[in-house]
Amino acid sequence: MGKASRVYYIFGTTMKNVIIVPTYNERENIKPLIEDIFKHVPEVDIFVVDDNSPDGTALMVREIMNTNKKVSLLLRNRKEGLGKAYLHAFTELEKRNDIEAIITMDADFSHSPAYLPKMLELAKNHDVVIGSRYIGRGSGTEGWEFWRRLLSRLGNLYCRFVTGNPVHDTTAGFILISKKMLNVEQINKIELSGYAFHMELKYMLWKNGANIVEMPIIFRNRHEGKSKMSNHIIAEGLLAPWKMRLRKK
Repeated sequence: MGKASRVYYIFGTTMKNVIIVPTYNERENIKPLIEDIFKHVPEVDIFVVDDNSPDGTALMVREIMNTNKKVSLLLRNRKEGLGKAYLHAFTELEKRNDIEAIITMDADFSHSPAYLPKMLELAKNHDVVIGSRYIGRGSGTEGWEFWRRLLSRLGNLYCRFVTGNPVHDTTAGFILISKKMLNVEQINKIELSGYAFHMELKYMLWKNGANIVEMPIIFRNRHEGKSKMSNHIIAEGLLAPWKMRLRKK
């Protein structure tokens, strides 16, 4: 993970299924998201991983923690990207022996908490459950311009072609992973960052023999805040599949 950040983390009650929510400037969304998650799956715990958001996201989470012990916070020193945030969270959660599965989802309502019950049901017979935008009827995107839908579709086809990974939505961020597949030693070998982190994570899980299933979801454009799509992310997506395929393990 490189040079360690100075952090503190607080866990609530006993965890079984833990939802990881990485945040950066998501103060507008984090409280309603947490409320909506508990509306659909009150039995889960939520682990917010904040990269020291200047908008006070962590302060909002602390306020919630005062009245809800099932919400926890990992506050990192600085913004280091989505991949680093997830790696840090996985490392902390891997230490616990009372977790059945972890779920990753966005903080901006792009991933609806309404899908969580179905995801947990599928987890009874699968190691990995992916909320997929490209798995047939009932899947897709809302609020994206045509060029972005096309770019995402082609990017996923490109990744499948280059790597051989059969997963249809290689960049999906709405994923359930059983604890037994959470091998932090291997996960920490992931070199890609940003959205390409999701590509390599799924590639690693597939290579490790995980029983993977995709369930259809509708991915909705950001609820509040600013989209994080950039030319850098696009370029990273083009290079990432070749890096995965050619890298010597």
